[in-house]
Formats: sequence, structure tokens, C-alpha cells
Amino acid sequence: MLAVLTGLNLLNYIDRNAVIGVQPLVQDEFRINDKQYGLIIGAFFVCYMIAAPLVGRLGDRFSRKSIVVFGIAIWSGFTLLTWLVHDYTQLLIRHTIVGIGEASYATIAPTLVADSFPIERRGRMLSIFYLALPVGSALGIGLAGPLGVRFGWRVPFMLAGIPGFVLAAIFMLLPEPERGQMEAPDVSFERTTLKGLARNPAFITASLGMAMYTFAVGGLQAFIPAFLERIHHMSTARATSIFGIIAAINGVVATAIGGWWGDRMLTRDIGAYYRFSGIAMVLSVPLMVAAIYSEGAWLLPAIFAAVFMLLIGTSPSNTAVVNSVGPGIRSTALAVNTFVIHALGDAGSPPLIGWISDRTGSLRIAFIATFVAAALSAAFFLYGARFAPRLHARSVPQEA
Repeated sequence: MLAVLTGLNLLNYIDRNAVIGVQPLVQDEFRINDKQYGLIIGAFFVCYMIAAPLVGRLGDRFSRKSIVVFGIAIWSGFTLLTWLVHDYTQLLIRHTIVGIGEASYATIAPTLVADSFPIERRGRMLSIFYLALPVGSALGIGLAGPLGVRFGWRVPFMLAGIPGFVLAAIFMLLPEPERGQMEAPDVSFERTTLKGLARNPAFITASLGMAMYTFAVGGLQAFIPAFLERIHHMSTARATSIFGIIAAINGVVATAIGGWWGDRMLTRDIGAYYRFSGIAMVLSVPLMVAAIYSEGAWLLPAIFAAVFMLLIGTSPSNTAVVNSVGPGIRSTALAVNTFVIHALGDAGSPPLIGWISDRTGSLRIAFIATFVAAALSAAFFLYGARFAPRLHARSVPQEA
């Protein structure tokens, strides 16, 4: 289950981020500016976050496997339709509809992982699942650029769409884990009802922290290849390849360390996950500034360090959200979380950064918005640690 879901998540992020790797090629063919390009990414997340609450509610009531397979069919199918895109509007519509399919997967899959492993191992297992976020993003950006330059920008989308159908077929053969089988029942209003989410400070602060983190990462990720090309005069293929390699290495190392360390710090509550994520975001701010304003030999090490610190909190922050609610409402809660983090995060940051870049003529000035967002993320996580609930694994009867 974990292996197949991680593979699907990898494809999910490859498809989502391939458009970043081919940004200059798309802008040249359709003659669009940074704001219009940012709108492509923003429209995807608007559709993604609107679909998520609807899908999440269904996930708590019906077969999660069926919903996941439906989502895979939507995103893989419309990814293949990229071959038929011949103007900006068609690309905008295609990328927007893919958001429905990815929402159907991303809000359900973590609950299947959570129900497959005990609480004390959940952070590490979710870190494996969330390795796909940075690694898939890196592959989407790093491979799409060189492939697009050589074979045309539509080809990377063709290569990303087909494997999804294969993994979906394998996934259908796996048994669905029972909801909540790895933890004791919880009857608290805040952790078990939809209305209770609005009175659950652990869930609220984790979601707001993730939203600001997503704003920063989404904005940087969308424009770093263009930043390397314009400011540091790299070719499209070199800029996307370098950034892809940096993100891939850090994706494996930082995400794995974050998941392992978060579980090691876990005692009686999930406050460790909040504190870990908050400290990581505090340290990320000066490193982000250094990455954007460095020159020469310091440039790539600074980018590497900033990406590492941004990604190390990926698993702990997501684990904090998963554990802040009971299993009976977990899909709905993750869907609400998805809506919040994208509505306040990367649905707006690429268009905003593109707009600032167009108005000021400087991506460096535009990136200041991401520094502020990262600082706010740290504040939400560190404040939220005080509200972390106590967790108890479900007791297992011992043999006589």
C-alpha cells in the first residue's frame, strides 16, 4: 500500500510541476508574460482546493479506493490531452481540470497510510509517502526542461501520464485498511466532527503554518528556474536540471531526516512535530535571503541549504495535521487543510510574484513575499505546539 501510494504521489507531483520546467518554452510559444504564466499554476490550485472538501467528505463515507482510482483517471487522462493543446487558453483549462483529479487523490491517500501503521511509526511512514513531494517536483522540473528543449514541451506530459494508469490497476488489487485500526477511539467534539474543526486549535494552527509554508515554497519553486536563467544567465536546460537535482537530493535526505527525527522526539503529544516544523522555518528565512542574493560560487550552496531547511519540515507538519483529528473525520479534515493551504498559499503566490516581477522588473524584489510567508509559518507552528493533543495507540490483546 505504502509503495504504490508513494509511486502514485511521485507521478502526481511530476505532472503538477512539469509546467514549471517548460516555462520559457510555453511563454515563447504562446507569447505570455509572468503574470499569465503564474495564472496557470494559480488556476490549478483554485480548482484543486475547491474540489478537495467535496472529495474529502466522500472519503469519510464511501470507499476510499474508488475515489483514489477516479482521481488518477482524471489527472492522467487530462495530462495525456496536453498533446492537443495549441493555445494559452487550452493549456489553462487542461491544467485546471487536472486539479480535480489530484485533489481526489491527495486528500485520501494520507489517510490510507495513517490507517496502515501505528502512531509511533506514522511520521516515518508518512515521510516516505511525502518524499514524492520534493522528489516528484524535482523530477517534473528537472526532466521536463531538457526533454522539452530537445523534443518539444508537450512530450514530458505524455511520459508522466501513462504510468498512472498502470499503478492504478495495481492499487485496485490491494485491500483497503480499516479506518482507525491503529489508534484508540476518540469521542471529543473538536477531533471527531466537522464543526469541531473550527474549535480545534491544533488543526487550525498546523493548517495556517502549512499555508504560509506552501505560499513560500510554491512561489519560489514556480520562479527559481526563471530566476537562474534571467539573473544568472543559465540556459533553460541547465537551470531546470540544477534546480531539479538540488530539490531531488534534498527531497530524499531532508524529508527522511524530518520524518525520523519527528518520531524520535514524539513523547505524549504531537507538539514535537509543531516545534520541529517551526524551528525549521525560522532557520529557513536567512537561508532563503542568502539564496536569492548570493553571487558566484556561493549561489548553488546557498540554494541547496535553503531548500534543505524548507523541506525538512514536510513530514512533521503533515503528520501534525493527520494526528490532530480522529480517523472518522480525517479525510474531511485533510480536505479542509488542503483548501486552506492552497487558498492562502500557492494558489496566490505564483500570480502575485509574477505580478510584482512584471511591475518592478525584478524577481528578487518579488521573492520578498516568500520571506515574510516563511516567517509567519514559523510563528504559527511554534504557537500551535501548545495545543497538540495527547495520542494513544489502540491496545492490542496479548496472547496467553
